[in-house]
Amino acid sequence: MTGTGVRISGNSLRLPGGAAVRFVRTLRLPGAGTHPLPPGLGEFPVRPVADYADRVPERWRVRGGVMLPVYLREAMWLSFAGTTEPAALQVGIGTVCAVSGRPWSERLTQDPQNYVVLPRQPWLDGINSGEGTVRQFVAVPLGLGATVEGQVTGEEVWGGVQLRSFALRPDLLAAWRRREQERQAARNRTRAAGPPVGGYGAVMMPAAPGAAAPAAMGLGVGGSMRQEVYRDDRPLADWSEEPAGRVFVHLVTPPQWRHITGETPPPSPVDRAAYTRAGLPWFDYYDADAEDLAPTDALQEVKPVGEWLGDDLDPWQAPSAGQVQPLKDAPGKPVTDGDW
Repeated sequence: MTGTGVRISGNSLRLPGGAAVRFVRTLRLPGAGTHPLPPGLGEFPVRPVADYADRVPERWRVRGGVMLPVYLREAMWLSFAGTTEPAALQVGIGTVCAVSGRPWSERLTQDPQNYVVLPRQPWLDGINSGEGTVRQFVAVPLGLGATVEGQVTGEEVWGGVQLRSFALRPDLLAAWRRREQERQAARNRTRAAGPPVGGYGAVMMPAAPGAAAPAAMGLGVGGSMRQEVYRDDRPLADWSEEPAGRVFVHLVTPPQWRHITGETPPPSPVDRAAYTRAGLPWFDYYDADAEDLAPTDALQEVKPVGEWLGDDLDPWQAPSAGQVQPLKDAPGKPVTDGDW
């Protein structure tokens, strides 16, 4: 096994090149309709497989990476907050790209685009399956064919989640860093500096490819929400040809988590109707300067987990208009002003 330079800081994965990824628990959306962004309800705990080498299957040890506990039908989203430098991040759902719907590739492509651009893309809640929408990531067991991997490829070989980051070419990254230093110097002249930011954690993450072996769980899809997957406005040649870092994320059931780590898994997800009745917020995010990627046929045709596992018995109560909070830009065409 080889080190990848990926580290854990708290529950955040820090990939070389500045990319940061956290897995966030959230409310599961109903399969019908299109909804605002559900809230974050805390981070999934993340642990390195290598720390539990005597308690995990041999094939997990070969693949390395990290693991996190997830309940059947639990929903999640990926947060990229804390990304420090421009990065192209590939997100694989098993062996399928969550952005393009194509088979997992060792290289970046733009036709179709098979990565998200950080930090412009603040998060990813699901697969790119509609115009200005995504279908929510929802955990399902392997073996039923309900995962995105199973539906797109016809087999469930890997399960889990793959992440691979690419940095800018060294010359472009150096130029970007100089511009950032100049901007920071200008900000420091007008604003007192805050406290220093702590360094990354020191746990090395092995992620050798190894033999194909299923994780305990994979990701299918749930309901649709309003979210754009942004088109890269840089030429493909701006990115390094070789990845800066990679990591495999095993999804394990709560009983497996307890057996392997000895830790109590997080409590089961919060009741959706109770959350909405309490008047707690939902969100809408809009970036007026970014262009949304068109969805691909393969991902548009993925069926929700309810069609495989049966009706969703968890009650649903839609948020009121006052509960939905806009983030970043307001949607709509901007209006220019003139002389008064």
